[in-house]
Amino acid sequence: MNLQNYIRDISNFPKEGILFKDITPLLAEPKALRETIRQLADRFKDSGATKILGAEARGFIFGAALACEMGVGFIPVRKPGKLPHKTLTATYKLEYGTDTLCMHADALRAGEKILIIDDVLATGGTIGGILQLTSQVGAEITGIGFLMELSFLNGREKMLGHRVESLITF
Repeated sequence: MNLQNYIRDISNFPKEGILFKDITPLLAEPKALRETIRQLADRFKDSGATKILGAEARGFIFGAALACEMGVGFIPVRKPGKLPHKTLTATYKLEYGTDTLCMHADALRAGEKILIIDDVLATGGTIGGILQLTSQVGAEITGIGFLMELSFLNGREKMLGHRVESLITF
């Protein structure tokens, strides 16, 4: 199954000059969504991860489903003010601004093996924020996975030294 057939282009979103890759058609097609999770699970089956981190919001979709498939825990990484317990925070740059992510301070332990999952690798800012969070507790990153990668934005360069897998590359 060619997953790229389920990605729709939206011009000038979220601002003028951006070509947004919309995953809504993929999420709406059960076979495509199942195939996405199967391919990610196959790529990371030997990672040794005990938990998956997924960034708000689309990273929740793929990360939680993959955690169920792999039989590991899931940790949501959220925007500020969304988590009810003590949090760690990281602020990072995006291709069109800055953002902040938070994670419960007790969600990870030092040395724990973590797989990071998100929908798209663009500039690498979001994953850079997650890497900041995981380094605050000393977790070990066993892999970073994406449905798609916008290779022309060179986000992979921010993850040197980490195993990075993308199912689709634009």
